[in-house]
Formats: sequence, C-alpha cells, structure tokens
Amino acid sequence: MSIPRLALNDGTSIPQLGFGVFQVPPADTEAVVTQALEAGYRHLDTAQMYGNEEGVGAALAAAGLPRDEVYVTTKLNNSFHRPDDVRRSFDASLERLGLDHVDLFLIHWPLPTRYDGDYVATWQAMTELTADGRARSVGVSNFQPDHLDRIVAATGVVPAVNQIEVHPFTTNEEARAASLRHGALVEAWSPIARGRVLEDPTIVRIAEEVGRTPSQVTLRWHVERGDIVFPKSVRPVRMAENLAIFDFALSPDQVAAIAALDEGDAGRTGPHPDTFDWIPGAD
Repeated sequence: MSIPRLALNDGTSIPQLGFGVFQVPPADTEAVVTQALEAGYRHLDTAQMYGNEEGVGAALAAAGLPRDEVYVTTKLNNSFHRPDDVRRSFDASLERLGLDHVDLFLIHWPLPTRYDGDYVATWQAMTELTADGRARSVGVSNFQPDHLDRIVAATGVVPAVNQIEVHPFTTNEEARAASLRHGALVEAWSPIARGRVLEDPTIVRIAEEVGRTPSQVTLRWHVERGDIVFPKSVRPVRMAENLAIFDFALSPDQVAAIAALDEGDAGRTGPHPDTFDWIPGAD
C-alpha cells in the first residue's frame, strides 16, 4: 500500500492521507499515535488547541522513524494571532513536539471579527517562519474565499493548503474553488461528517456496489476529487480500514451521486468561519 504524495505550490509534497488527532485526549495521544504509525500512517495532523502535541511528539520519538518519513502538521492557537505571539507559540510547538521543524504550520481560524480583523499580519508572520526551515510549509485553515483573496493580495504569498470542512453534506465548493484558483491544495476536515456517512442510504448503496465500507467509500470520494484527508480513529481495525482506499475506484456516476448530497452550510458539523470567534481563556 502506497499513499500518493501531492505537490504543493512551494516545491514540497504532502501525503494525501494522514491521521488526525482532533479530540484525542492528551493522556491517550501517545498510545493512539503509536498505533497509527504501526498501522502505516506517515502523516500526522495536530494543533496547539488540541492540547496533545506532546503526545504526538512522544510517539514519534518512541517510533524512531527517520524524520523525513513522517509529515507533521500543527496549527496556530486562536489566542496567538499577533505576530510576536505567532513566533513565540511556534517555538513552543516545536518544543512540545520534540522536533527541529514541522512540515506544515497553519493558521487554525481566520477570526475576522477579532484582532481588529487583521489576519493579514498573522499570515505575514507565518510566512516568515519558513526562512530558516523550521516550518517547511505554511498554510491556512477555515479560510473563506474573501479571506484568501485578501492575504494573497496583501502579501503575495499563497498558502500551501487551506484546511476546511468538506464532506458529502457540506462540499464547500466556493472555498474549494478559491483555494485551487490561488494554487493552494484543499485539506478536508471532518471527512466522514462525524460518522453521518455511515448510515446515509446513497453512500451505503455505493459501498455495497463496490464491496467496501461507507467510510472507505467516502474517503475514496475525497481522494478522487483531489483533496487531502486525515480521518481519526482510536481503534486499530478502523485505522487499517481507513488506509485501505487506494486499491479501488468509484465511477463518475458514484462520485456525482455523493456530491449531490451537499446541503450547503446546513450540513456543517462545525462553526462557520465568518462568525467563529472563540479564543481560549477569553470567556
């Protein structure tokens, strides 16, 4: 089983399938990530706000894999958007992870109603982190088309990726199209809609047609559309299942049938980027 790598706009590349640790309890993270690495995952997606970077780093250290064999992403906490805080928190992330660099560092949320609406300064500070190689690539998460247009116009630097909510019930086509127009790849978070796909009649029918599970069909749908996915599971059998999506294909009609399930914003599992303004500790 070989996971495809996709070329990013900065000359690097990224595995198309990875392992996400959102909502994995910090106390469990080392064990869960160790199982994921043993299953064959070589792309890990964490974040400062998840509180489990230390566990990811501990699993990596224990695994003893060559550093260039594992792709590691983390994301900027909403509390640290001011440029000095970007730099300080990035240093802290490297320390928690026990790494001398990360492969990808993302602005987690644009927070357009916070920080006087200045996410451009945040993005500028992010771009400076690649100068010494401690961040090999930088990108954004949950950026809407106007957010992307603004930061690219102001800095001339296109994010390597835009990590956004994408699944059959919220295909998020406007944000996907804007990302691709600028030359940023799309990473899909909540790729199986927090399990909703498992009981959808259309996806269940297609799964029966191709002899796979609804989860595998949905992840394959993402892959065939060119998106990067990192499903999360704490069960080894499910980890292995989610990796086994590169030895079958969906027909164009099956891909279209899944895309037709789109409910727009009504299908979201998470908050809307235009209004989400939560800052840890500010409540």
